[in-house]
Amino acid sequence: MKVSQGAPGAKILAFGHYQPSNVVTNDDLSKTMETSDEWIRTRVGIQERRIASPGESEIDLAVQGGGKAIAASGLSAADIDLVIVATCTLETQIPNAAGRVAARLGINAPGAFDVNTACSGFCYALAVANDAIRAGSATNVLVVGVEKFSPWIDWTDRATAVIFADGAGAAVVGPSDTPGIGPVVWGSDGDKSDAIIVRDRNSFLHQEGQTVFRWATTSLHPVARQACERAGVDPADLAAFVPHQANVRIIEAIARKIGADNAVVAKDIVLAGNTSAASIPMALSRMIERGEVSSGGLALLLGFGAGLTYAAQVVEIP
Repeated sequence: MKVSQGAPGAKILAFGHYQPSNVVTNDDLSKTMETSDEWIRTRVGIQERRIASPGESEIDLAVQGGGKAIAASGLSAADIDLVIVATCTLETQIPNAAGRVAARLGINAPGAFDVNTACSGFCYALAVANDAIRAGSATNVLVVGVEKFSPWIDWTDRATAVIFADGAGAAVVGPSDTPGIGPVVWGSDGDKSDAIIVRDRNSFLHQEGQTVFRWATTSLHPVARQACERAGVDPADLAAFVPHQANVRIIEAIARKIGADNAVVAKDIVLAGNTSAASIPMALSRMIERGEVSSGGLALLLGFGAGLTYAAQVVEIP
């Protein structure tokens, strides 16, 4: 039996992102529930979020974000041989998102599967893409994080309606002579799985905000630091820290504890809301677009959320 041999390393070639055009402000939400712009900004840091139109599917969002990543990478659809979509908000579980996204983008007969670890999904999918390229199972991989949370939210529930939003972020990952994606540090805490849950197909998303806040602010900074250690990177040398965009207070608390004092800290949540699996690639894509980070710098990614699951890795910024 022969064992396939892949590239020495893998790296992110490009990012892309897409947000729906429909902006929902805090003042808009205050008209339908007991809340205010000040209350929302103080507790989660969000000013506005984007919500897809009823006719705009999760697949539509993923195709837009994925197509932009492919275009920015300099590759064509014919160069992609694996598509991984990270999502937890599909309307139905069959068929998967990845196969439909690939077909819409003109990617012919790729491997195609979905990953559902909710808000940590992009980091999980990126780790799988990295391993597939290094093992020789794939050459170029499209990784998409996408969510359409709006149908899964009770828009009278202040605990969730002010937080979650819709959007897509994507990355193209290709072979490299040297590693551009560090070892993943991942895990889960299933004992707390009820903290973020959709109980059945007729239910809305339920979140125990204080439980999640305490877990995130006390348990995740060691994961982030371990990802730096495994990559051989001093946190002080990071150009960017891009955590899941869950809550500004969570982001700031973790950033203080990891010692990434020189890093630009992503706070895309302010204008995008919490887009779960889409939040990390969308945030970094927008940072690159705005010129806040430079090509070749190192970014620490940290995904965490429902499950409860987490994953972190250091990547080279394309």
